[in-house]
Amino acid sequence: MSPTQFASRTFDYLVVGGGTAGLVVAARLSENPGLTVGVLEAGPAVLDEAEISVPGRYGQSLGGKLDWCFETEPQPGLSGRELPWPRGRVLGGTSALNFMTWNRASRQDYDAWQELGNEGWGWEEFLPFFKRSETFHAPAEQLQQEHKLFYDPDTLGTEGPIHVGYAAEYSASHRLWHDTLHSLGVETNKTHVGGSNVGVWTNLGSVDPATVTRSSSATAYYLPNASRPNLFVLTDALVTEVVLSKADENSEWTATGVRFRHGDDEFLASATKEIIISAGTVQSPQILELSGIGGAEILSQAGVTAKVNNPNVGENLQDHIMAAMIFEVDPSLPTPDDLQHDTLAAAAAQKEYQESKSGPLTILPNSMAYLPFSATLPPSVLANLATQAADLTSFSLQNRTIRHARLSPSSNLGQIEYIFDLGNWSPSFRPPADGKKYATCLQILQYPFSTGRIHIQPGPDNVPATAADKPRIDPRYYAGAAGALDLEAMTHCAAFADRIVKTKPLADIVRGRVYPPPEQGLEEWIVQSTITDWHPVGTCAMGGRLGVDGGVVDERLRVYGVSGLRVVDASVMPLQISAHLQATVYAIAEKGAQMILEDAVVRG
Repeated sequence: MSPTQFASRTFDYLVVGGGTAGLVVAARLSENPGLTVGVLEAGPAVLDEAEISVPGRYGQSLGGKLDWCFETEPQPGLSGRELPWPRGRVLGGTSALNFMTWNRASRQDYDAWQELGNEGWGWEEFLPFFKRSETFHAPAEQLQQEHKLFYDPDTLGTEGPIHVGYAAEYSASHRLWHDTLHSLGVETNKTHVGGSNVGVWTNLGSVDPATVTRSSSATAYYLPNASRPNLFVLTDALVTEVVLSKADENSEWTATGVRFRHGDDEFLASATKEIIISAGTVQSPQILELSGIGGAEILSQAGVTAKVNNPNVGENLQDHIMAAMIFEVDPSLPTPDDLQHDTLAAAAAQKEYQESKSGPLTILPNSMAYLPFSATLPPSVLANLATQAADLTSFSLQNRTIRHARLSPSSNLGQIEYIFDLGNWSPSFRPPADGKKYATCLQILQYPFSTGRIHIQPGPDNVPATAADKPRIDPRYYAGAAGALDLEAMTHCAAFADRIVKTKPLADIVRGRVYPPPEQGLEEWIVQSTITDWHPVGTCAMGGRLGVDGGVVDERLRVYGVSGLRVVDASVMPLQISAHLQATVYAIAEKGAQMILEDAVVRG
């Protein structure tokens, strides 16, 4: 379909963003043949790229042509470093570029959203939408016993579009992971997607076992429905603003369409019912601000006429922060690095994958553990963090109460995530060419106190901001009193990471820690090595009982102050969760689509 043909149609619903959430919404709405649904995606349709589809090639698309290649502002808390912030610029969005991790947070995380006043978002109400998105494939009994592949079938979906399951092959270190954590008093969690992720477990992945390829929103929600006569998807289409109109000065603004660019030309597409923005935590607030919805001062500075004043747009940014500790390991172990440096090994792996869909190119990082601070921090340190958290004034009272309660010694939440895998995962460690092999222990802070912001800004010479300009991303890692809590927690959790890898049986394959070197202090290393774990949320948050004073959308994801406009993606999450985001974003989109259809019935 050409952009002219797309713009000539009048749609019932227009979805801005054909990514993880947007394609879910479009697929569910277009199940009704009486509705016409259009999707505008800024990236191309790439459905047969090996860097995307082959599981073991995870990460190879980052920083390339299918990545928006965003960067943060210089971060004082990270010694002035600017961090890459990968996001998918392709049909399927970030679901086409991520590492295929499939997990859920604990029930308390979703209940916290409801506690803020967002009715219907607690664990019990939200679980059906997790299940609706997925088809779980049970592992063979022999694999289940060998690799500790436990699950509760009652908590998993069996008829959803996304294929999820346990891998058939594992890294050579995985067989040591559970027993190592057991030696530290951490038990295996046999129902890790059933309402608590605390413990050690083997991770699920979004991989279709029939083809052993990535299951993304493009392959699962779009391709099976691409022939629907009422579903229209236009790629390489950059939305520049949502068109707002009002009947008179006293009426509310209404979203009636969007402007978009395709090549050098600009077009206008119209919708009679709703516009749904699913552009993600970075670009959903960007599009709102470019449309005149946001803080008046921000909009004025960027040269945009203000229509709806809401200073919460782009605020409340929360991200998981990560550090990668590197260890030298037994040189006989096969690692993913071998495929990067050994052409014969790479060719053999490619041949095995093509012929039997097996071998190194099917292996994902699956050794995971989520632990409460009470298991990783000295009691005195945890008590000190709780005291400091109680004094923070940068959050609403209810928000602060929830965050403070998580620091109770009795709190059984996954405050810190550990992942161990063979290979060097650190962008900071450059190993010498000496033939040695390495492994990585990742530590990822799940409930950061640091909060940041994402806003549009004028171009050079104060030219008004446009959709082609990258927004200003300022996560404020380790900044201020809140950030100091994160830095202290990460420093102590690094000591526990070191302890994990020095514990048998994992220690039997480890030759010693090489990064950080023994002479470097852990706090200094944390500052110099922390990066994003690619899980930003919150910039168009649900306001709960505070309403427009506390967020950007209501509990039905409708933008405050504008009719016919919603946001459906990770940006609506009011509080960060202890989990990789993918499965939760699919569930948000499933729930969002149902609410859109429900509200259409109410309106008649």
